[in-house]
Amino acid sequence: MTVAAILLAAGESARMGTPKPLLDWGGQTLIEYQLVQLSRPPIERVVTVLGDRADELMPYVRDAGAEAVVNERFAEGRASSLRAGAAALADDTEAVLVLAVDQPRPHDVIARLVDVHRLSGSLITVPSFEERRGHPPVLDGSLLPELREVSEQTRGLRAVIAAHEEDLSELAFETSVVLLDINDPQEYERARESYFA
Repeated sequence: MTVAAILLAAGESARMGTPKPLLDWGGQTLIEYQLVQLSRPPIERVVTVLGDRADELMPYVRDAGAEAVVNERFAEGRASSLRAGAAALADDTEAVLVLAVDQPRPHDVIARLVDVHRLSGSLITVPSFEERRGHPPVLDGSLLPELREVSEQTRGLRAVIAAHEEDLSELAFETSVVLLDINDPQEYERARESYFA
């Protein structure tokens, strides 16, 4: 039974105007940072979904010892990348953490989430800060078939989480880092200021 992570890094970064995975994050690229944080226990397997600029990003994934899946249909939206990542995981996966490359998270947040999820017995565990839900969610491996069927029309990952609301645990954090989501240059600058303060 494996604890896996799916790192979504396939998008075109249209609002950012430059590839998000290659943004500077503390002296390394954002994708390098994310892979370092994910490539440690309790995560045992990292599947990185690439799409736009896959050839350019592939060396970072290989250097980190992670696996890469190329989503040729990345332009259809994030749900297509989640399907591709979930399809790469075996049915006996114990749990899967889903994180986008533009949601930088330190290893201690990731490790605490996974550890609490394993103890909770819940199907889904999500982090929160001041009663606002953040990312990344950790899902029981039994939900992989649902992840392989998500679509943009049905709200993707949100629909899976909503369908299992009664079997969901929230883990409150004392840091707003669990809410960070970088969509445009202004958010990028604010995120860097708060993260490295």
